[in-house]
Amino acid sequence: MADLGCGPGWHTRLLPQPAVAFDASRSMLAQCEGGLRVAGDLRHLPFRRGSLRGAWASRSYVHLPRSEVPLALADLHAALAPESKVEMHLFAGDMEWGEVANDDFPRRRFSHWPLTLLRAVLEGAGLAPESIQQQERTLLVNARRSHTLPDTVGSGMRLLVCGLNPSLYSAEVGVGFATAGNRFWPAALLAGLVSTNRCPRRALLEHGVGMTDLVKRPSRRAGEIAASEFKHGLQRLDTLAGWLKPAVVCFVGLAGWRAGVDRRAEPGAQPRRVGGRPVYLMPSTSGLNARCPLAELTEHLRQAERLADS
Repeated sequence: MADLGCGPGWHTRLLPQPAVAFDASRSMLAQCEGGLRVAGDLRHLPFRRGSLRGAWASRSYVHLPRSEVPLALADLHAALAPESKVEMHLFAGDMEWGEVANDDFPRRRFSHWPLTLLRAVLEGAGLAPESIQQQERTLLVNARRSHTLPDTVGSGMRLLVCGLNPSLYSAEVGVGFATAGNRFWPAALLAGLVSTNRCPRRALLEHGVGMTDLVKRPSRRAGEIAASEFKHGLQRLDTLAGWLKPAVVCFVGLAGWRAGVDRRAEPGAQPRRVGGRPVYLMPSTSGLNARCPLAELTEHLRQAERLADS
């Protein structure tokens, strides 16, 4: 169990032991009486994949700009063992990262969350909320770590790449389009969209390429996804894209778009927008789609990038 943003250790000694006391401030950590003390940044947790059995984060993620929280939660998802429990305390409201009137410590900044956006971000991060209660201005979130692939998204995205749903292998390793034979990453490298193979974090931070999925539930085959899941996924993406405003949302694979939006849709720019943002639809990069060569997939990604640039 980790106490993320532990401060002087108000809660650490009350958590199941052994607990990890984690904070950016070494002076705060020095006051902790219980736990294994680790200094670090919430935005890039230093823990081995699957090493934590739970997390407590009381008013710590409120100090990050909202647009940085999805990537921070992707790090948390990676550090947690499957089905681990998470309790977070966030602030209710609608503020990206601003100052609060009459704060005891002037010039501090906080993020505040409307419920619809918070649910979309938690689901995208693979932290399935079991309950969200509001006590005055505080949101008490109880969630569990799902076996899925977390979003890597943030502000300033030139392209938000949206897969159909994660494969079981991608959910296991934490990288989209990771199944042997999938040609997304070779095509993205050839198109100049990214410079590092199979690294969604660098794709986002260095090239403005975010990644998500229409349906977050992993499966062996796309045919296992129900039409209702596609429609729910589109609602979540409308919320996500309307908030982060990527230049273009690029859907990889025709099946999800055809099931949820337009059953006659063809590859290319689409009339229907997602969250008010332009949409580009391209064929699946799966090795099962052998009739679509790598050169054609590469060209589709270039076309999506040109749409973003325009």
